[in-house]
Amino acid sequence: MKRVLVDSSCIASVGYEPPERALDLEFRSGRKIYRYLEVPPEEHTDFMSAESKGAYLNEVFKPKGYRYLIIEPGKKRT
Repeated sequence: MKRVLVDSSCIASVGYEPPERALDLEFRSGRKIYRYLEVPPEEHTDFMSAESKGAYLNEVFKPKGYRYLIIEPGKKRT
């Protein structure tokens, strides 16, 4: 999934795949990637337009309880 760099102290990049409704967040700390599942396109739009990505993540996004996978950096997915 292609990700774009974002201006955030905790999030390095964000990616979104509309057909799969998957949102990737790459964190600066540890460079782990969290792939959130069943995320509607409007949520991605709201996330990207948030003034503070970290505040949006903690105050709006996480409370919605999206399921996620953790993708370790440098590991190939099969």
